[in-house]
Amino acid sequence: MFTGIVQETGKLKNRIENADKYQLMISANKVLKDIKKGDSIAVNGVCLTVVDFDSSSFTADVMPETLNSTNLSDLKKSSMVNLEQSLRMSDFVGGHFVTGHVDGTAVLRDIKKEKNAYLLQLVCSDDLTQYIVKKGSAALNGVSLTVMDIKDNILKISLIPETWNSTNFKNIKRGDRINIESDILGKYVLKLLGKDSTKTGNSRGNKSSITTNFLKENGFY
Repeated sequence: MFTGIVQETGKLKNRIENADKYQLMISANKVLKDIKKGDSIAVNGVCLTVVDFDSSSFTADVMPETLNSTNLSDLKKSSMVNLEQSLRMSDFVGGHFVTGHVDGTAVLRDIKKEKNAYLLQLVCSDDLTQYIVKKGSAALNGVSLTVMDIKDNILKISLIPETWNSTNFKNIKRGDRINIESDILGKYVLKLLGKDSTKTGNSRGNKSSITTNFLKENGFY
């Protein structure tokens, strides 16, 4: 579990790829504090397990499924990545609860500066937009952000200078793929409402137990 508050940016140091494994070696500093094998670190919002480390970097395995559904396969040597250690029970939650299980990627369509903000427009697929609501939370490349607007598969996000300068957003360009993890609460709501989260817009074949009377009886009206 993570909070979406990036602790530092690291760089891809090496890619180890053969028939039996696919690993990323990432240079880092802050997230190496008190680290041990088996710990979790979010890399661009993707929860990865540390299999080896030294004083300036860590190595993590990456599964084929992870490569197919995230932007980790787009990384080149020296690519900048957002890093966050997994949440400890005593830690302050400054963002929102982020699992590190990326739902998919969106393509950056436009970047525009407006006074002290940076406005991003991203093109999303239906299976992502079904979970995202205006003014709700979403993690983009592991960064906890508030959704400015979502309409017709276009996701709009506004970044303050601190977020822009302390993450890899300052290096992104039009056409880049951005990892997105929607708020986990939205997924559970869809499940309760009888939606099949693996098939966009399709019913699971059984009616939801949530009715208007149920909502009234439980104080939602």
